[in-house]
Amino acid sequence: MLTITEKEIRLEKGTLHCLTGGNRGMRDILLLHGKKFEAETWRDLRTLHELAEAGFHAVALDMPGYGKSPEAEMGNEYVLRAFIQVEQLDRPILLGPSMGGKIALEFALAHPQLVGGLILVGAVGIEEYKDRLSEIKKPTLLVWGSNDTISPPANGELLAQEIENSKLVIIDNAPHPCYLEQPDLWHDELINFLRSNFH
Repeated sequence: MLTITEKEIRLEKGTLHCLTGGNRGMRDILLLHGKKFEAETWRDLRTLHELAEAGFHAVALDMPGYGKSPEAEMGNEYVLRAFIQVEQLDRPILLGPSMGGKIALEFALAHPQLVGGLILVGAVGIEEYKDRLSEIKKPTLLVWGSNDTISPPANGELLAQEIENSKLVIIDNAPHPCYLEQPDLWHDELINFLRSNFH
């Protein structure tokens, strides 16, 4: 039986809560969350189990003020950089839906050397970075719901056009949190992308 472990990580400026699955030494995947969600969402959806069973080391992080991470005066960039360092993650693949996608994208542009790949799901705030998207050279999976009204599929198409090594998957009739709507399809696309690029 696969176990998911809960951990509290102490940083200089505060404490972070995370869930981990899979063995250390396997390829690291760092899962962020959307504004209305938390690390626990990835356990409930079984994404952590799917990743661990496929041979990856998956870490789902609660950002400060979300889930079980207390509020703290820490910027997103500091949180990711310090967390990656303390947890000794080796160029993790960043997975982020919605707000988490924006955080992952910003971090990949600021610290390309610390990121192994990107998985953006209905990411918001794309327009702010459209002139810099071509800087991203890491394998990137883009997943969008065809009925996303918060970050329209056109955002996914823009990313696919600008990011050289990217693949866009549109999930039919799915809303903004498309991974919740069709988890089997989401997991298939996720694992196939990871196996194709990181095994």
